Amino acid sequence: MPGVTRRLLLAVLATLAPVVAASPAGAAGHSTHPARKAGRNVGIVDIYTTLGYENGIAAGTGMILSRSGEVLTNNHVISGATNFKVVDVVTHRKYSATVVGYSVSRDVAVLQLAHASGLRTVRLGGGLRVRVGQRVVARGNAQGRGGPPKAAHGRIIALHQQIVARDETGESETLNNLIATNAPVVPGYSGGPLEDARNRVLGIVTAGSVTGARRGFAIPIRYALQLARRIESGRPNSIVHIGPTAFLGVELRNVVGGAQITRLVPGKPADAAGLVAGDVINSLNGVAIASSTDVRRAVLSLVPGKAVPIGWTDTSGTAQTGTITPESGPPQ
Repeated sequence: MPGVTRRLLLAVLATLAPVVAASPAGAAGHSTHPARKAGRNVGIVDIYTTLGYENGIAAGTGMILSRSGEVLTNNHVISGATNFKVVDVVTHRKYSATVVGYSVSRDVAVLQLAHASGLRTVRLGGGLRVRVGQRVVARGNAQGRGGPPKAAHGRIIALHQQIVARDETGESETLNNLIATNAPVVPGYSGGPLEDARNRVLGIVTAGSVTGARRGFAIPIRYALQLARRIESGRPNSIVHIGPTAFLGVELRNVVGGAQITRLVPGKPADAAGLVAGDVINSLNGVAIASSTDVRRAVLSLVPGKAVPIGWTDTSGTAQTGTITPESGPPQ
């Protein structure tokens, strides 16, 4: 339908390539000893988002990490969200949520459910050995339709994989050290668990192929948990963003010389600063801008409410400078 966006699953654009990388130890604070089989679908949530500035909606999956309602998901599931509805698939209870923090480059995010307590969590397998040929199942909110999570069965076909992935907006990311499977995941599984035969989470489903043999890709849960713990610590770095996200109120496209504004949100910072559609941003807060990706990265370092310099070329080709005061907006 018009105005609906399904930013649910990244599309693989590159062939598999091995990546040389060390495997870190499992995240501290979680038992990895074999125990009784976990209940199927326990700790899984459906995530529905409103993309208020994009006139759309989206959906995906998440995993409950704590009884107080911390939820692990993919960054691309929550990107651009102005409102959240999260549904526990076992209890069917609905929650609103806020963003604790996220990593654009690693495609991991943590949400906090409102007024949550006593929740049942997923069973994490961060310290388990993962091997090629191992049977796995991916579970998720297939096509955003809700209801009991759908299950995609398969085997692990490769480890330490690198892919280049793209979402429906055209933005691309290179993701490393992924688990590759032949489980036939579809849009909506993003953020859901990749489990072993005992329902222990081995990874977070992140991407799927759109050409050739069906493949699914997952971030190893040990890596995702390391990022989650960094987010929970409240200590941002070059990879992790914590707290409010600065917002300029523009849509951009790449052109020679910078990022061209294709649309402004009326009354928002770029409009208030005097920019118009057709202007080309070429510097922001002292950083040279050559693409829309440069703008996104620069915005992540800005503080909502604090004015910064901006440079642009107007529609007549004249160089302009000024200041812009970003406000708090949706996560990237």
